[in-house]
Amino acid sequence: MTDPFITNAENLLWDLLSIPGRSGQEKEAAEFVAQKLLQSGADPMWIRTDDAHRRSSIGGEVGNLIFKMPGTTRCKRRLLSAHLDTVPLCAGARPVSKGNYLYPADKNTGLGGDDRAGAAVILAVALEILKRGGPHPPLTFLWTVQEEIGLYGARHAKIGLLGRPRLAFNFDGGSPEKVTIGATGGYRMEIQIRGIASHAGNAPQLGVSAVAIASLAIARLHREGWHGKIEKSGNSGTSNVGIIRGGEATNVVTPFVEVRAEARSHDPRFRRRIIRAMEQAFRQAALQVENVRGQHGSVKITGHLDYESFRLPNDDPSLLAAEAAIREIGGKPVRAISNGGQDANWLTARGIPTVSLGCGQENAHTPAERLNLPEFRKACRIAWQLAITT
Repeated sequence: MTDPFITNAENLLWDLLSIPGRSGQEKEAAEFVAQKLLQSGADPMWIRTDDAHRRSSIGGEVGNLIFKMPGTTRCKRRLLSAHLDTVPLCAGARPVSKGNYLYPADKNTGLGGDDRAGAAVILAVALEILKRGGPHPPLTFLWTVQEEIGLYGARHAKIGLLGRPRLAFNFDGGSPEKVTIGATGGYRMEIQIRGIASHAGNAPQLGVSAVAIASLAIARLHREGWHGKIEKSGNSGTSNVGIIRGGEATNVVTPFVEVRAEARSHDPRFRRRIIRAMEQAFRQAALQVENVRGQHGSVKITGHLDYESFRLPNDDPSLLAAEAAIREIGGKPVRAISNGGQDANWLTARGIPTVSLGCGQENAHTPAERLNLPEFRKACRIAWQLAITT
């Protein structure tokens, strides 16, 4: 691969890292990508956006950006994807270079390499193909939105606009030589706890504390091994109570608390066991907390599946192609299973078996985030091989 290609990829990376774009606010980044494609001679008819944001629970500024190129050879269409959104911690991020890494200039922010690095990789490949021409299979490039808050872009993508790809490669976090062939399934819960308000000084005995109910439930989950890393009878999974909101004053017995939690497992049946344990803990805790009149609290629990688990077979064509591309640049592919959700979960579930490869991102979602530039360059070369191999 020529140096100008890598140089252009790194320039695109710097530009994309400097554009804000938390989930639901990806319009500026999407416009940047589309403008670069048009400036490089892309047919405007090849560039589309879908309405995935309109079917998302948060709305949003824009849907997924799709660039669908015809091939110069009669081969199976290939899909290269990455997501445009970043987590809130990356708002205001400015990249700085130190040695072989990019860091956030402000130590209180993340960098946004998850997944602006992936977005830059596939954009650089698309632009290079437009510049060079030459033989290549039919290609679709997909920049998704709202990945970080539940994979909403991939979940609601207009599959018909992708051109029926038979091979699919998602560029996200980690090492470019790590080929992720499966991932866990995730379920999110919202738990509304209702108690009874009362003056905490004059008549606390008349109140039912929603805080006490939440505390008892969480303590039980921890005590019985249903919170954090979970291992039961050869099964494994995770759960987390991540958000607790409630109360307005210390002199009022808190009448309402909202809890948000999640459960994950590669085994859908075991994940359902985790969910049942969590629901039971909160419902029983509500019955435990009573006032002097015998009144107790109540809970309302709602939940939804964010993404289902998947695992590709060992002979999956996308997996074999990814490993061949890694070997072509002198790398050693390593197969992996992820404990987090990725766009590949929904793409696979919707009929497009997808492997994921990293772009050198490290410590994502933290102020310690950094991007390994040599690994980013490897990802560019791997993506190039996947795009031109016929």
